[in-house]
Amino acid sequence: MFRFWLLILISAFFTSCNLASKDKIHVVGAENSDLIQWLEGEGYTFEFHSETMSAIDNMEKGATLMVLSTEYPKKRVAVPEGFFTAAQQKDIKFYLEYPEDFEGLESNGEVLKTRLERAVVVSDEFGAELSRMKILGINDCHVIPAEVSDPLLVVAKVAGLDSAVYGLEGVPAYPLLFKKDQGFIALSKLSDFAKGRFGPEAHWKILWSHIISELTGDSTFSYNSWPRYVEPAFNATETLSRTDKMNSVRNGVDWFEKGKFYIAEEWKDYWLKYQGNGTNPIGPPVPEKYSSGDGSEGLLEGHSSNIFYDGTQQYRYWIRADVQGEAAYALAAAANLLEEPSYNIKAENLVKFLYRENLTNGPRNDPDSAAYGLIGWSNTHPFVYYGDDNARAILGVLGAMAHMQKEDWNEEMTEAILANFRTTGKNGFRSNRLNNTNLHQLGWKHYWNQETINPAPHFESWMWANYLWLYDKTGYEPLLTKAKKGIEITMEGYPQDWLWTNGIQQERARMILPLAWLVKVEDTPEHREWLDRIVSKLLENQVESGAIREELGGADKGRYGRTSSNQEYGLHEAPLIFENGDPIADMLYTSNFAFFSLNEAAHATNNPEYFEALEKLSDFMTRIQVKSDTIKDLDGAWFRAFDYERWEYWASNADAGWGAWGTLTGWTQSWIVATQVLVLQDQSYWELTKNSKIGDSFDEKSSLMLEEYK
Repeated sequence: MFRFWLLILISAFFTSCNLASKDKIHVVGAENSDLIQWLEGEGYTFEFHSETMSAIDNMEKGATLMVLSTEYPKKRVAVPEGFFTAAQQKDIKFYLEYPEDFEGLESNGEVLKTRLERAVVVSDEFGAELSRMKILGINDCHVIPAEVSDPLLVVAKVAGLDSAVYGLEGVPAYPLLFKKDQGFIALSKLSDFAKGRFGPEAHWKILWSHIISELTGDSTFSYNSWPRYVEPAFNATETLSRTDKMNSVRNGVDWFEKGKFYIAEEWKDYWLKYQGNGTNPIGPPVPEKYSSGDGSEGLLEGHSSNIFYDGTQQYRYWIRADVQGEAAYALAAAANLLEEPSYNIKAENLVKFLYRENLTNGPRNDPDSAAYGLIGWSNTHPFVYYGDDNARAILGVLGAMAHMQKEDWNEEMTEAILANFRTTGKNGFRSNRLNNTNLHQLGWKHYWNQETINPAPHFESWMWANYLWLYDKTGYEPLLTKAKKGIEITMEGYPQDWLWTNGIQQERARMILPLAWLVKVEDTPEHREWLDRIVSKLLENQVESGAIREELGGADKGRYGRTSSNQEYGLHEAPLIFENGDPIADMLYTSNFAFFSLNEAAHATNNPEYFEALEKLSDFMTRIQVKSDTIKDLDGAWFRAFDYERWEYWASNADAGWGAWGTLTGWTQSWIVATQVLVLQDQSYWELTKNSKIGDSFDEKSSLMLEEYK
C-alpha cells in the first residue's frame, strides 16, 4: 500500500513539473506594455521570447502565451504557419493582437483608422457587468476589417454614454475581439489601454480580467498597479489645503506655456497652416523644437477632443477674441495671488494683441460703422459678433485691469459695451449673433428698435451683466432699464420658455451672474427671489464631491439635445450626457461659469448655503485638474468632461467641436483659475473692479455712439 501511494506522489510531482505555473506568462513582443505593467503588479512573472514558434517549442504544456504588437499601427504582427496547430497540440492558451492574415482570417490588406467609433460588447462572454451593448472607449483605433462569425467586441460609431442605446442600427460594425480555439484574437492593439487612454477603466478592467482568467485560471485581481498616464490631481475624498489650491492656480496658468499655446513669431506660418479658414482648425501638437511665445502674438484655443493611439491630442489652431481677454484675466489674477509679476507681462501682451489685430480693427474701429466697438469672433471670422463672446472678452479685460491696477483700456471697454448695447432691442435681447453684412445694410438703430425676445441665457445673460456693471459705474439709466427688461422676461418664462443649447443646466449657470449683480444694484425681495430660484435649482444637481450634474431640458426647446441616432453621433454640437441622471459634470459650458457666478451670488447675498456650495465646487475643481508626467501639454489643464462617480475623464464624445476631452484656454481654463483666485482672496469680481474709472470717458463715448438716444 505504501508503495502504491509513493508511486502516485512521484507521478503527480513529475506531472506538475510539466504543467504551467499560474504566475508565469510567456510573451512575444512589447515588454513595456500597459498590460505587462498591470500584470507585474498582480504578481505574475514573465518569460520574453523573440520569436513565436520557438516560444511555443520552449513552453510547458498548458502554458499562457501573449503575442503583443510592437510596431502598431504601422506593422501587423506576423503569425507563423502552424502557430494554431502547435498551440493546440500543447494546449497553449494565447492572446494574439493585430495579426497579419492567416487561414480563416482574410482582409484586403488595409487597416481602417477610426475616429468616433468605440468598442461595443456583442456577446454574453463577460457577464452582467459588461453585458451586450456596453461601450469601451478605444481612441484612434486602427482595426483590421475582416469577417468574423461570432465576435465578442466590435468597433462601431454608436450613440450613448456607457451603452449603445440604439444598438448597432444604421452603422457598420467591425469585429475587434473574438475567440479561436483556446485563445483570444484582437484585430487591433488592446494591450496599451492606458497609453491610449481607453475608458471607462471599469469596463477595461472587466475585459482584461476575463481574458487573463481564461488564459491562466486566476480570477483574483487587485488593480493596484493599473497604469494611468493622465489622471485627476487628487482623489474624491483627499483633504485639500490652501497650498493645494494655490498650486492649482499656478499649474493652471503655467499650462498655457507648457502646452505652447502662446504663438511665437518663429512659427506663425505653422499656426496659419493649421488654422486655415477656421472651419476645421485642427492639427498635431506644437512641435517640441518650437518655443513658446509671450502673448504678443496671441493664444491658441486649446485641444481638440480627438485622442491619438499614443495618448496625445490634436490642437485647435484658432485665435478667438474671447480667449485673449479671458486668459489675460486669469494671468493677472494669478500674478496678484502668487506675487508673480511675470504673468502680468503676458496678460498685458494678450490685451494689446486683442486691440492690435483684425479682431478689433477695420469696421470695428471706424466710428461711422454700425460695427464700431464690437469685438470680432475670431481671426478667421472677425465679421461675426456673438454677444456672449463679447461679454466674456470684456469681463476678462476689465478683470485683468483691476488685478494689474491699470486703466489703460477703459475707452475700448466702454466702446465694446455700448456697441453691444446699441444693437440690443427694446426688450433687452440681441439674438445669438450678428454679422457685418446685416449691420451695414440695416444700421445699428434697426437692432435698437427691434422687439426680439430670445430667452437663451447662454447667449444673452452675460451681456446683461456687463450693462449692470457699467450702470453701477456711470449711473446711465438705460443700461439698467434694458438689462432688467431682458431679465424679467426671461425669468417670467422660466423654465418652459428657455431656449437651451447643450443642456438646461448651463443656462441656469449663465443666468446667475446678471441676477447676482441685479441684487447688487437693486436689492429687492423680487430680485433676491429670482436669484435664489435659479441657484437653488442648480444646486439640486450638486453632489457631495462638489460636482454639478448635467441636465437636459425640454425636448422642444433644445438647440443640441441628445443624439438622435448612431448616424448623428459626432456631426454637430452635443451634450456630454445621453439622459438625465448620467453622472457627468461639464467644465466648458456649466461648472466653470457656475463657479464664477456662484461666487458673485454668495458675496451679493451673504447666503451661507451659497458659500458652502462654492467651497465644494472649488474643491472639486482643484481635485479634477489634469495631472500627467508623460503628456506635458495636458498637465494642469481641465478637460470638458468628468464622470464624478467613476472619478475619471469619461463622457459621451458626440460633440463635433468641443468633445469630452477638449480643453479651452479661455472658457474653461481661465474662468476656473480666475475664480479660484477670487475664492482664495475671499472676494467677488464686483468688489475687485469697484474702483474702475471707466466712467470718466463715458459721456464722450455715449454721445458719439448713441446720438439722440443718450
